[in-house]
Amino acid sequence: MAKVHATAIVDAGAELADDVEIGPYAVIGAQVRIGAGSVVGAHCVIDGRTTIGRDNRFHPFSSIGGMPQDMSHGGEVTELVIGDRNTVREFCTFNTGTFKEQGVTRIGSDNWVMAYVHIAHDVQLGSHTILANNATLAGHVRVGDWAVIGGLTGVHQFVKIGAHAMVGFQGHVAQDVAPFMTVDGNPLATRAVNVTGLKRRDFSPGRIALIRRMHKLIFRDSLPLEQARARIESLRGQGDPAADGDVQVMLEFLAASTRGLVR
Repeated sequence: MAKVHATAIVDAGAELADDVEIGPYAVIGAQVRIGAGSVVGAHCVIDGRTTIGRDNRFHPFSSIGGMPQDMSHGGEVTELVIGDRNTVREFCTFNTGTFKEQGVTRIGSDNWVMAYVHIAHDVQLGSHTILANNATLAGHVRVGDWAVIGGLTGVHQFVKIGAHAMVGFQGHVAQDVAPFMTVDGNPLATRAVNVTGLKRRDFSPGRIALIRRMHKLIFRDSLPLEQARARIESLRGQGDPAADGDVQVMLEFLAASTRGLVR
């Protein structure tokens, strides 16, 4: 049996794994499913059609699975899907999706989400990300694996943030942030390759050198973007298959970018 505090309210329709813990005054809705090893702190509300994986930890006062803050939403039943081993700190808000897309807000695994973070409808958050205090992701935002978003940062709707990118403190992110890059300042600008983050993830010197070359082609050589993409394509096949994968990540991101890049 799940360990449910006497003051918590858990709807009879909710599905909880046997070792889930529900803290004091928490409220769990009828369409919620919570996987093994997960802990829900005091005063949390988990509602809507929300599916939560294994070993997640929700700290007190978070609101998870609420209806989207979208004036066109007509009460349709949409979803929030959360992976495994995420840490969600105090006062976070995660909303379900809308039918403007697939109707699903999706959060990956192994994410570290600090206090007061808002994840809006239809966001697709990868895995191993860090969202610092008060980071706010508007609707339809895409965030790649291993990205870091600084505190008090606002991300405009439909923006894409690439894998391994880092957004500095109090960023105003209205355009797409390329993979592997560090952006900060007001107005926001791409400063350099996120070398510290890449080294922490055991990127080899050769891979980092190639990523530096991509950075130079896009952000320093004053090339039209299509010409920079062609030159990046030519970097394939230089000996390190992992580096070829990094080239592919960049090319796919540039092809999918719709709001222009933070330069």
